[in-house]
Amino acid sequence: MAGNFRVPEPFNEPVFDYAPGSPERAELKAELERMSGEEVDIPAIIGGQEVRSGNIQPVCAPHDLSLRLGVWHCAGTEEARRAVEGSREARREWASWPWEDRVAVFLRAAEMLSSSWRSRLNAATMLGQSKNAFQSEIDAACETVDFYRYGAAFLEEVLEQQPHSSDGVWNRTDHRPLEGFVYAVSPFNFTAIGANLAGMPALAGCGVLWKPSKHAVLSGYHTYKLLEEAGLPPGVIDFVPGDPREITDAALGHPEFGGLAFTGSTEVFRSLWTTVGRNIARYRSYPRLVGETGGKNFIVAHESAGLDALRTAIVRGAFEYQGQKCSAASRVYVPKSLWRRLKDSLVAETEGLAMGDPADFRNFVNAVIDRGAFDKIRGYVARAEAGDGARVVAGGTCTCSGSRAADRTDAPACTCTGKEGFFIRPTIVEADDPGCESMCDEIFGPVVTVHAYPDGKWSETLALADSTSPYGLTGAVFARDRSAVQEAMATLRYAAGNFYVNDKPTGAVVGQQPFGGGRASGTNDKAGSILSVLKWLTPRTLKENLNPPRDFRYPFMAEE
Repeated sequence: MAGNFRVPEPFNEPVFDYAPGSPERAELKAELERMSGEEVDIPAIIGGQEVRSGNIQPVCAPHDLSLRLGVWHCAGTEEARRAVEGSREARREWASWPWEDRVAVFLRAAEMLSSSWRSRLNAATMLGQSKNAFQSEIDAACETVDFYRYGAAFLEEVLEQQPHSSDGVWNRTDHRPLEGFVYAVSPFNFTAIGANLAGMPALAGCGVLWKPSKHAVLSGYHTYKLLEEAGLPPGVIDFVPGDPREITDAALGHPEFGGLAFTGSTEVFRSLWTTVGRNIARYRSYPRLVGETGGKNFIVAHESAGLDALRTAIVRGAFEYQGQKCSAASRVYVPKSLWRRLKDSLVAETEGLAMGDPADFRNFVNAVIDRGAFDKIRGYVARAEAGDGARVVAGGTCTCSGSRAADRTDAPACTCTGKEGFFIRPTIVEADDPGCESMCDEIFGPVVTVHAYPDGKWSETLALADSTSPYGLTGAVFARDRSAVQEAMATLRYAAGNFYVNDKPTGAVVGQQPFGGGRASGTNDKAGSILSVLKWLTPRTLKENLNPPRDFRYPFMAEE
């Protein structure tokens, strides 16, 4: 007879640095070359079966549009309906498995990704999403491993939460997976988000319909194959890349829709919430809605801030992965006296950032994800250049080639052919008006706007940072004066779900800084915490009377 099982103590996966001469660097380089030389035919996978719709879409590298990595089959209404029924069917058996057997699948996947699958998932992310080696390593490899290791421990912790029992009574809590299925919708920018949004509901015992972003189908496919190789039964997660509207309509219109796990834009999440509300009477239960959306993340510097630390935080926080992080630094408030000392070195460092193909490990910056993102970001930079009270002091050039001279943003729209890709130089906008467009709008690209505020206006600037944006995702304060830190933490308490002191506002680590924000940034259910498992469980309370009463009368009834 089995006792109470304990999962291995979770720990954060060590990050490889891919230094010259290291074995992991050589292995990754070889995998990049191999993957660049093949074209993979990616189907939808429903009930463990490969489904090819015939509606074929290309997989191309954003940094080199001539590099065709494969094709994927775009699923529609029919495939989505099959996936809904398949995930419901698979859930019946999967939910009945002992929790330790479900957990074992994800722990095995973590170990495989930590070793033999590491270069495969990293290379797919680098090529398909244009990430450099380090950004891919901390995302596709390490964070995915961390989600699975810590997710197993979080589930064990939840199951251990049991109620008190009085004399003659045995009380228990049965932590059941949600009925129906969970619809997981993941973005392009983090491979690990897809692994988490589909993985955590499944680990809890739910069936999952997973629709990855069309720009992350390659890494999503390899993530699914990893789980399949680790022993995930067919149909527990159905991998359904495809038409967003058709798949969403099929999922949210089904009576067995049990939950939404979403990361993407605020507008899309609000539309999904509206649809759920409109359909609420047809659902068997009230669905769980988990969403992480946008951000207009800030850095606020006090006059006591360390200059070198602040400069590094701006460069890394704003420009790593081309600013295409929900947490990326997008607006910076610096006192005028400090800005005079910071500006030249920040501009020089930004202008010196190498940009190009992620297969060239010298490049810090790579391509933005697609034409739509390129044009949108380019428009923001052009309007900043043309507007009153703002000026581009670094970058400001956009090109569809990493090798030829960059076009100015006011040039005619470029046409991408050959080996061209979607490159935008890291850009710094200096704004006199703290309410200008680039200080307020989420740009989601390598653009950061700096407002130099009057010296001595610390408290007023904190209030400005709090009120400027509807979002509440990440933010940072830089100060060596502890009273300034204390005031910032109080004033900005609701301005960021992840708040950093003397550090960039990116790089949350599973188990250390659970990630998520409030206000317009989402439901703040904190990926990388116990909430990421608890949300997909619905408890049942059990009371067993070991000595049930045999007479309906109570003692107070003995006399009048």
